[in-house]
Amino acid sequence: MTTATPERASGARMGSGAPLPRAGAPAGPGNGVAPVRGVNTTLLQVILFWAGAILMPLGIVVILLGYYGVANSVYDYEREAYQLSGGFLGLGLTFLGGFLYFGAWLAKIAADNNAASQRLADTLLVLADVTSRAAGPADAVDTGALPVTAGEGSTVHRRDCALIAHREDLQPLGARSGGDLVPCRVCRPTY
Repeated sequence: MTTATPERASGARMGSGAPLPRAGAPAGPGNGVAPVRGVNTTLLQVILFWAGAILMPLGIVVILLGYYGVANSVYDYEREAYQLSGGFLGLGLTFLGGFLYFGAWLAKIAADNNAASQRLADTLLVLADVTSRAAGPADAVDTGALPVTAGEGSTVHRRDCALIAHREDLQPLGARSGGDLVPCRVCRPTY
């Protein structure tokens, strides 16, 4: 699988020939996308979930065993031992399990936020690519402006549209017939 090289920015605000990262490109040096390090929220969420799932019921079982020991004990010193081991230890395990469940919920929120920010970053990269192409000189002939369709789709794109850059099944517009073709709202092809 080959990766596409980034396009050069054509606007004055984008710098003189600075490469733009492509949407969906793998993070790494040389493509303008900073890699995200140390993101193991899914593993953390699973560990916290299962630890909470084990400790909460275990704490309730310890409380019930402590109650059973206090109820069936004749001597006061035995009752105090059951209260300490069953009551306080069981409460501690139950609260610890509850906090671990809360941590699993926070890890789930963090994973959802990471996914949403990744989608936002991809969208912003597509927007930057589109606006850099729109900021180019008006009198230049653009060879990437050939109208094409992807597969059996009914949307007409420019050949260099970021939405279809990864597609292998592009067809020139002349190969398609029919009046049900719709222009892309991102690249706005002229045909």
